[in-house]
Amino acid sequence: MALRYILTSLALLAALPAMAENEIGEVVSIELNAAKTNDGACTLTFVVLNGHSAQIDHAVYETVLFDASGQVDRLTLFDMGALPAARQRVRQFSVSGVTCEALGSILFNGADTCTGEGLPEAACESGLMLSTRTDIEVKG
Repeated sequence: MALRYILTSLALLAALPAMAENEIGEVVSIELNAAKTNDGACTLTFVVLNGHSAQIDHAVYETVLFDASGQVDRLTLFDMGALPAARQRVRQFSVSGVTCEALGSILFNGADTCTGEGLPEAACESGLMLSTRTDIEVKG
């Protein structure tokens, strides 16, 4: 009985990511999942989910990095690459010359590039869902 309960629980846990992927709707979700300072650079790790029914062949976002005092540190492009429909992808970027502790927020200014067959207009921007699991605020 206990073994069946454990197996049932494991099956439900395994299904949770798929259920979450299907429930976000026709939007792109970007989560700043981790931020770690390495050798004077901040490595930002994002979990990206394409909720559209079509693959995004190439997604590039213009971002603005703000320091802890709210001043613009830099504008940069984060190339998320190809994003398969209804599947998570992890993307990592190393930002040189700044520690993660010095970053206060990241603004997703808009999609610089968003291509793919069968995508609605503004597929990478319309309803963009942003979140963070770090002390760095993420906004759009």
